[in-house]
Amino acid sequence: MNCEEFTFAHDDVREIRHFHLFCGLGGGAKGFNKASPRVGNMVGKFRCVGGVDVNAPAIRDFERLTGTRGTVLDLFDRSQFTDFHGMEPPAGWREAGPADIRSAAGGEYPHIVFLSAPCKGFSGLLNETRSKTAKYQALNRLTLRGVWLMLEAFADEPPELIVFENVPRIANRGRHLLDQIGDLLRHYGYAVAETTHDCGEIGGLAQSRKRFLLVARHVEKVPPFLYEPEKKSLAAVGTVLDRMPLPGDQAGGPMHSVPALQWKTWVRLAFVEAGSDWRSLNKLAVEDGVLRDYLIVPEYHRGYLGVNRWNEPAGTVAGNSRATNGNFSIADPRFQAGGEYGHLGVRSWDESTGTVTGQRSPIQGGFSVADPRHYGPAKHSNWFRIVQWSREACAVTGAHGSGQCVSDPRPNGIPQKGDHYLTGGHYGVARWDEPSGAVSAAACHDNGRWSVADPRMPVANDKLVAVIRSLDGTWHRPFTTLELAALQSLVDPEEYLQLDGLSDSDWRERIGNAVPPDAAEAIAGVMGTTLLLAWSGETFMLSAAPIWVRPVAVALSVTPGCSS
Repeated sequence: MNCEEFTFAHDDVREIRHFHLFCGLGGGAKGFNKASPRVGNMVGKFRCVGGVDVNAPAIRDFERLTGTRGTVLDLFDRSQFTDFHGMEPPAGWREAGPADIRSAAGGEYPHIVFLSAPCKGFSGLLNETRSKTAKYQALNRLTLRGVWLMLEAFADEPPELIVFENVPRIANRGRHLLDQIGDLLRHYGYAVAETTHDCGEIGGLAQSRKRFLLVARHVEKVPPFLYEPEKKSLAAVGTVLDRMPLPGDQAGGPMHSVPALQWKTWVRLAFVEAGSDWRSLNKLAVEDGVLRDYLIVPEYHRGYLGVNRWNEPAGTVAGNSRATNGNFSIADPRFQAGGEYGHLGVRSWDESTGTVTGQRSPIQGGFSVADPRHYGPAKHSNWFRIVQWSREACAVTGAHGSGQCVSDPRPNGIPQKGDHYLTGGHYGVARWDEPSGAVSAAACHDNGRWSVADPRMPVANDKLVAVIRSLDGTWHRPFTTLELAALQSLVDPEEYLQLDGLSDSDWRERIGNAVPPDAAEAIAGVMGTTLLLAWSGETFMLSAAPIWVRPVAVALSVTPGCSS
């Protein structure tokens, strides 16, 4: 237990209720629950009164992470639903109202409301053209509707503090919505400020995650200023991952497996320099599609793919005896095509075939043929021919499969300045001793810096997913889903986590959408301090920290009724 968590008999414990709109899996709420602000003998104890999200699996995760009941609720109005889904709502659907929000909060009035509205329409991962479509504009308008629903739901007892969190690009793509949200909050009696922060810096994370914050303070209820959280140094990726088991270890559970990638992708990752991205591949010398200066071979061990002679003894039979880890194959002279064990059998041209069944394929018996006509004149002589970039093409024919391929020296086209692929860090590999980029909902090895130069190369006896030793002596591999959760501080590296469902892509989306609990704890700490100051009658606290929210140009707040 941390020293801040101790309470004494003479402490004045004050409950601070918080509520979360667009709560996701509950990262923000989990962080708020951990905060423990103190002003003199007054101690704040945070309690979550509820959360709302449209995603049912996310709400089930929310309830497990926070211990609080969540509510599955669609906050779209009818026009937004139609624009987003491309069809009318189903029978029985209705628009949510302020009463639904009050119900989701258990009928209680929160002191702090945290909103983390959907950000896909504002995200830089979405190109400008798609962001302007009716679907994503409907999603963007949900931000304004969510704020309005919340303000109306708690109009009788307005929350003291409101935090609206989103991606930084909302300040540009959603400027008109932010202006309306600001006007709405001021109409309900709030002082409003827009700011940005790095979740990694305020939460001490091993990732840099820049976010936009709109912070509102109810002027009549909270005289003191709201100060920014203290900034911390970003941690290195390795400080988190080094405390976790190697990917594939059963102790990590199903969320700690390396994604199955194509062989060519593993090769690309191996040749990406640590700290760089796909542009490293441009430095390689390639001739006719083959690396000129490198040869990639597996690290074979003794007996690999070993085949025993029929007249010799076998080696020791182990518990994991397979063809690829020792002399566990046999040269059987009794093999005949066809029959139950005629796998991959090839019939002679002058023989009959076996019985044709609906369950047979080339790998289930003698269901292939040695066709002597393969090289006959009916075949094109240029099958599978790749034409060099500097040479003429073969004759264009109507035949399928003729040599109409070209060795194009322009991989992926010619990126223009500002192209999202050029600047997005695709196939990026993070260094072990540096923080990662912000974990996004779409994080994947080929759309950003979502791989790591792992120096913990396994020994030969470790049970692992395939490993390629990179040029820098490390294992370049994608982050596992559990590692992304740990980088988000959703789980301690030593802990086990199992989110709802069985879909790895759904897990990653919910993790990427989450507010890092450690960053939320830091935000809740300064908010709690502000509330305790207000409740204790204080109007000013000496601090060197920047002020988040203040009324217009007034430097100090004075409690009503006090003389200056």
